[in-house]
Amino acid sequence: MTYFKIKLFTGAAIALLGFGSIFYWEFPLAASRADSGPSQPLKTLAETFSPKLTLKGHSDSVWAVAISPDGLTLASVSTDKTIKLWNLATGEELRTLKGHSDWVNSVAFSPDGKTLASSSSDKTVKLWNLATGLEIRTLRGHSVSVQAIAFSPDGQSLVSGSWDQTIKVWNVATGQVIRTLKANCDVVTSVAISTDGKTLASGSNFDTTIKLWDLTTGKEIRSLKGHDAAVNSVAFSPDGETLASGSWDDTIKLWKLSTGEEIRTLTGHSDKVWSVAFSPDSKTLASASWDDTIKLWNMSTGEEISTLKGHANRVWSVVFSPDGQQIASGSKDKTIKVWRLSQ
Repeated sequence: MTYFKIKLFTGAAIALLGFGSIFYWEFPLAASRADSGPSQPLKTLAETFSPKLTLKGHSDSVWAVAISPDGLTLASVSTDKTIKLWNLATGEELRTLKGHSDWVNSVAFSPDGKTLASSSSDKTVKLWNLATGLEIRTLRGHSVSVQAIAFSPDGQSLVSGSWDQTIKVWNVATGQVIRTLKANCDVVTSVAISTDGKTLASGSNFDTTIKLWDLTTGKEIRSLKGHDAAVNSVAFSPDGETLASGSWDDTIKLWKLSTGEEIRTLTGHSDKVWSVAFSPDSKTLASASWDDTIKLWNMSTGEEISTLKGHANRVWSVVFSPDGQQIASGSKDKTIKVWRLSQ
């Protein structure tokens, strides 16, 4: 039985019972604001996020999570070699997709929500029909584990990053490789595509830089330097202005996309930052860490808004729902947690 804590404005705590466990949660309050007298402080965005569901079904670490464009379906992938689809509203497991022969490392929905992509340590990327759960095709070409994938905004292309030091751009309709980018690093662990579909960002396990690429030509635009350790996650803000990177140096860095200039460094995690994700309005950044927590950050000020606690082990992945009302996280504790924004 696992226990968590919630600290309310009054300092009280509540316990929630669900899925055979007692949930007892704690949310740190946001940084103090101007004195408002004896009245209670106004709620901030993060202070109103509360636990909604804990999804159990994977038999091993939940490596990555993604939410469909319509916000109805959650996908999770695991070192148990499976992909699971869940009803985001109820937590009901819809189906399990099997076909990979090794760990499944990454998952992504196509922009139209009809196709799911998964990448694996078995060196392949698979495309799945979401309506039927059937495999559409397997993309082969990488020579080592495929760690990260991302769809282009128009859904016509898919990008994959691998331990073979390359990034491949695939034609989704045909399954053919459009081009291969030589990353000049040991391991490509993360990829992301800007909302206008023009720029690709990649991070590496043994390279402290982030590389930006022209997705049309495949040429490297610039290399962003500032982290002191491996860069494990990159994400573009929906407004197209900022790139966020999460690193093994326990920090998140924010970069101005137009110039490559470092805007600020976010510190607060006590262990490796494994995943970063922007809210749909670009105002909030979520980060997942090996310190078992998720942190929410104010993009305007760089201040930490809140820490979400509840996972019993490393948090590998975090994502916002398309409407910004929910957050999903996947952990080494074999669970997915869904957090709801309470109004």
